[in-house]
Amino acid sequence: MSLGDEHEASGGYGGTGQTRTRLPDTGADLYGGARRAGRSSSRSLVTVVGVVVLLIAAIAFANRGGDDASTDGGTGEKPEAAATAPSGRQPVRTKADGIPTGFARDRQGAQSAAANYAVVLWSDRMLNAGERHRILETTADPSALDRLRSGFDANYSADFLENVGLDEDGNAPRGKTLVNRTLPVGTKVTSFSTATATVEVWCNGLFGLAGEDSRTPVTSGWFTVTLKLNWRDGDWKILEASQRTGPTPITGDDPVSGAEEIGEAVKEFGGFTYAR
Repeated sequence: MSLGDEHEASGGYGGTGQTRTRLPDTGADLYGGARRAGRSSSRSLVTVVGVVVLLIAAIAFANRGGDDASTDGGTGEKPEAAATAPSGRQPVRTKADGIPTGFARDRQGAQSAAANYAVVLWSDRMLNAGERHRILETTADPSALDRLRSGFDANYSADFLENVGLDEDGNAPRGKTLVNRTLPVGTKVTSFSTATATVEVWCNGLFGLAGEDSRTPVTSGWFTVTLKLNWRDGDWKILEASQRTGPTPITGDDPVSGAEEIGEAVKEFGGFTYAR
């Protein structure tokens, strides 16, 4: 069974694969082997002077901005971050039912909301009907609550739970660990106003049951979540949620970990509050 086929527009995962950064194997000792010729004292002096100059310049650059009060001519706001760089803005300080809330009414706030909502909407909590409904009551716009609840209930149907080896309440069998975790890679705003925003969140996800003889071993997939948000009662709320497969990088050649190691990792490594 393909897990990607079980989830449609408003929930689940699509695609498989994972990526790793690998260092090239040079096959040579970078610090041994051939002898190096001695350097003259004058060349050593130039090197020392150069290092001192660079150190002074680095200290001056680090102290140039002072505190975080102003970095763009005294306006008190940071310049807009590049697409691949974080803004440096502090995460939210409030939560409701374990979900970050109170996002800023700007583009960065909308991206932070979308990233955190993607994490919880594609999490193991959604496999239990009671938890799922509480999450949607916290994150959904009241005008869209019934529609979103119906869509996610259909995705996490009794047939789906049975197919992946869970009971009717979304619990894993004894001796197995449910893994359903979403890891945002980046966000992109496709439309924005102070009233509504549409944000795409590129994600890597883990899904399956860790344990001996699992019918659905934990796999890694790549997908993009699109959330249309509405500004309501001082926060961003979800109007629409959808998912598509990819972009998916080439799978790495790292050795696959055993079920016990994966299960322990999920229990030991906690998640994050994401902020643009």
